[in-house]
Amino acid sequence: MQSSANEEDPYLRLREAMVETQLIARGIRNPSVLGAMRKVPRHLFLDPTLRDAAYEDRPLPLGHGQTLSQPYIVAFMTEQLELEDGDKVLEIGTGSGYQTAVLAELAQQVFTVEILSILSQGARLLLQSLGYTNIEFRLGDGRAGWPEAAPFHGILAAAAADSIPPPLLEQLSEGGRMILPLGVDHQELWRVQRTGTGRTSRRLLPVRFVPMVGGGSPGP
Repeated sequence: MQSSANEEDPYLRLREAMVETQLIARGIRNPSVLGAMRKVPRHLFLDPTLRDAAYEDRPLPLGHGQTLSQPYIVAFMTEQLELEDGDKVLEIGTGSGYQTAVLAELAQQVFTVEILSILSQGARLLLQSLGYTNIEFRLGDGRAGWPEAAPFHGILAAAAADSIPPPLLEQLSEGGRMILPLGVDHQELWRVQRTGTGRTSRRLLPVRFVPMVGGGSPGP
């Protein structure tokens, strides 16, 4: 949807290799997700000293106790949202803005919440410099969501809660999907879909994310 790269990008070959060996080889199939992962310049969302490692198959530090998830996890979580043109998405944990950019390539509008001002400000400046105009930023506790912008077709959390924050479930549209890690010592990624009578929940895979601030409610 947005302009994030150009033909002269020296990292383009590394992104292509990342998509082929880390994503397609592991079962990521959605063409729009693969296209976004090919396009978004992951190296720009890292400290310059880490840019040579940007497309490696591992998470990378952002400072302030935060990390940038490995490419496969970003692609997998995004694919599980099953986004379509015109969808509105809520992201909990802006971080460096990389996952935000991937979502912005697929959704009509992204609302992203970050509790650390230094990360939120940095991500805003970078994403605006890359030409993204369909992202709204908020500084605050992601557990509260963004009620005035709800409902959302998709919600993605990049930090682990011990259980699903009630406001997030309430802000999910009927049929909408939420992808979030749950757990403390042992974390698992869950896919929660809101239905007309409640919700359905499915465990996806074991993960390791930084913790989400605050308390929770009974689990999935």
